[in-house]
Amino acid sequence: MRSSKSRSRSKGNRNRSVGNIINRVFDSSGPEGKVRGTPQQIIDKYTQLARDAQLSNDRVAAENFLQHAEHYTRLLGEAMREIEARREQQEREQRERQQAREEQRRQQQQSPAAPPEPVVPAAAEVIDPVPESDSGLVETPEESRARRRSSRGRKPRAQQEAQQEAQGEAPDASDAPEAPEAAE
Repeated sequence: MRSSKSRSRSKGNRNRSVGNIINRVFDSSGPEGKVRGTPQQIIDKYTQLARDAQLSNDRVAAENFLQHAEHYTRLLGEAMREIEARREQQEREQRERQQAREEQRRQQQQSPAAPPEPVVPAAAEVIDPVPESDSGLVETPEESRARRRSSRGRKPRAQQEAQQEAQGEAPDASDAPEAPEAAE
């Protein structure tokens, strides 16, 4: 295994991401010292320095400053072309997506398919909105369940037989409990 000290730390091994060159800050080492700023700021500074050199009749320094300005002008122009190409590509893709959507709408309008069925929510527990005793209170789910259980359940046999006798009917043989047969 290599030791970490033997690895090179030169700029060549770093991951270079150019990013947005237009807003990137550069350090330019020109003949008058360092100039720091975005490409446009550096271009403006070098052109100003070139004008000053021309006014002082130093044609060599003026040409040098203009060459530095031209370098950053090329950088800026290349970045602008890349941005423009990216923008055009995005617009082209957007137009293609829009055309595809319009084509899909036309196809749907030309071939009228059955309208989509409305989504019906799952059946929920329905609570009687008006309770039997209209007290003005809302019935809770617990009360509703208790009421349904009591109405569904069977009456006790003794109560059922008494009710049938009161009505003058004979109790059903199927409902009556089986009595053990008496021995003869």
